Amino acid sequence: MKPTMLFAIVALTAIVLVSSFGLQLAPNDAIVVAPDVVGNVLYVCPGASTFWDSFSAALQPFQRYMIIGLFFVLMLLLFSWGWALYQNLLSDSFKRDSFKKPWQLTKWLFWVCVIVTIFVMTPNYFRSVHIGNTPGEWVLCDSDTPGARAVYADTVTP
Repeated sequence: MKPTMLFAIVALTAIVLVSSFGLQLAPNDAIVVAPDVVGNVLYVCPGASTFWDSFSAALQPFQRYMIIGLFFVLMLLLFSWGWALYQNLLSDSFKRDSFKKPWQLTKWLFWVCVIVTIFVMTPNYFRSVHIGNTPGEWVLCDSDTPGARAVYADTVTP
């Protein structure tokens, strides 16, 4: 592999990791809370709704049907592999062609599952919370994230 290609791959990987995990070279000042409430607070930030959050929310009513479809295709895949194996065992020889369709279905199912999981499970899906009677959308964040607020943990619900 050429050094410039290797550098581009490493740089792109580093950019994706840094942006995904919110890493930064010079962190912001952390919120200081009273020592007696340190274990009783969570830090929340306003949840900026993006296209992917609304797209994920639109898919939520269909999640049950997607899971049913997944298991249906998974059972078809298992029967397909079993039938290919049975044909090879019955003829007492290995025929590579009988495994082409099951392998194609396996690859197809894998990538469909990856893409649907990315669409349904956005990063804010796992961090979204509700705060008592406070309106708006909130996500859990670190104490040094810009716009963070310290709230009592018993007012926060997932």
